[in-house]
Amino acid sequence: MKIVAFSDTHGHHREVSLPDGDVLVFAGDLMTCGRKFNEVVSFADWFMGQPHKHKILVAGNHDRLFETQRPMCVGEFSNRGYVNYLQDSGCEIDGVKFWGSPYQPWFYDWAFNVYRGPEIKKHWDKIPEGTDVLITHGPAMGHLDQSVPKGLVSSWSSTFIVPATEHVGCEELDIAVQVIRPKVHIFGHIHGSYGVEETPNTNFHNVAICDEQYNPVNQPHQIYL
Repeated sequence: MKIVAFSDTHGHHREVSLPDGDVLVFAGDLMTCGRKFNEVVSFADWFMGQPHKHKILVAGNHDRLFETQRPMCVGEFSNRGYVNYLQDSGCEIDGVKFWGSPYQPWFYDWAFNVYRGPEIKKHWDKIPEGTDVLITHGPAMGHLDQSVPKGLVSSWSSTFIVPATEHVGCEELDIAVQVIRPKVHIFGHIHGSYGVEETPNTNFHNVAICDEQYNPVNQPHQIYL
């Protein structure tokens, strides 16, 4: 199975080039401010028009209308074909078990915000054992969850070290991932940590298309199972 995964297009979806694959996964933040329904319509037209046989959709913190008017939003997709919209729910495709959730730790009162600790843990407790591919909008604590990871940056005059920002992922989600041990964890939300982290139990994929300035500079990930 070949999974094509991406997230955080923020209105720039028509600038994204998608490779072929079996399952197309979007991990949230298709919208900008989250209040313009025409953004949902535009993304649904484009997403459902892609040739991938299976499509999985998870919302993100910018996708306010999916929190307040979910049937209307999901209907724009299902009216155009079959989509697996996952909100603390799962699906199975060719024997591979997927689970998706849009929730993330509280941040400036955006959509699907939940307070850290016992409140957000309730969502991760729903992830079933045997999940192969976990899709959440936000990252687990310590895994590709810094808006500016530490590293060297070169300018025309010098090379200097950029200090890393703090880790902002979810502690309770990290615990859940350690217990469930999915083969793959797909997420976005923290644009600056786009990339892949491989560990013995789980491969982590931050698939955010936009950078911290909301420019669509990154490519979708191609994941093989």
